[in-house]
Amino acid sequence: GGKTTLHAPTSQFLTSLLMSSPLAEDDTEIETLELNEKPYVDMTLWWLAKLGVRCEHEGYDRFFIPGGQRIPSFQQRIPGDFSSATFFAAAAAVTGSRLLLQGLDMSDTQGDKAVFEVLKAMGAKVEVSDAGIAVCGGGPLTGGEFDLNATPDALPALAVAACAADGETRLVNVPQARLKETDRIAVMRRELSKMGADISELPDGLIIRGGPLKGAKVEGHKDHRVVMALAVAGLIADGETEISEAESVAITFPNFADLMLRCGATIKSIVS
Repeated sequence: GGKTTLHAPTSQFLTSLLMSSPLAEDDTEIETLELNEKPYVDMTLWWLAKLGVRCEHEGYDRFFIPGGQRIPSFQQRIPGDFSSATFFAAAAAVTGSRLLLQGLDMSDTQGDKAVFEVLKAMGAKVEVSDAGIAVCGGGPLTGGEFDLNATPDALPALAVAACAADGETRLVNVPQARLKETDRIAVMRRELSKMGADISELPDGLIIRGGPLKGAKVEGHKDHRVVMALAVAGLIADGETEISEAESVAITFPNFADLMLRCGATIKSIVS
């Protein structure tokens, strides 16, 4: 236990302490001076409360966790991952397709469910039913300005969606996207530029002006979300797109290519 003051440009720093501190011998006090990605903290607090783990907090600024606690065993159906579903939702939106995504729960605390609202704002049709969440493209997408501070993992996929949208799209207030597996702001600008995108960096995001993409050899940068986003871009590019280091999708989505193939994409893995 003990006291600490924490900068959390990504929520994982705070979440890791909230999960481990109850197991400490003594009490823990945490003060946060900076915090991005608050929905992920909400998800952590929801799980701690569900499992009977005590954690007192004043908003997101101060947390008090009594020591000497235990985390009990449990049985729970875990909803599907909205961060992974983002790539298929974007694929439907940009290709004019209809995809039904099953296993997702819109009442879950995951922040990336907000991606569906962004796609709706861009012109895609989103239908929520007991069967799942259906995303329907077909109509023209339009650009806009979207604050991604709470949903940084959506930046790669939404950057691709913006390439297919009329007008200008600004993905903003997400400086922590530079602190992920790669600097995703710089990497998405670099790789989509190879495909002909009109895209530029902001300190905290991207500006994308919609237009046609062309197939190209692009780098995955060993980042699973970059690889999957570039695969979606390849669906609407003129010609063939080859993505290096595609094996990195196994970090979160080892059957990504198989599911894309089942959805009608022409996609294959190349073993070098």
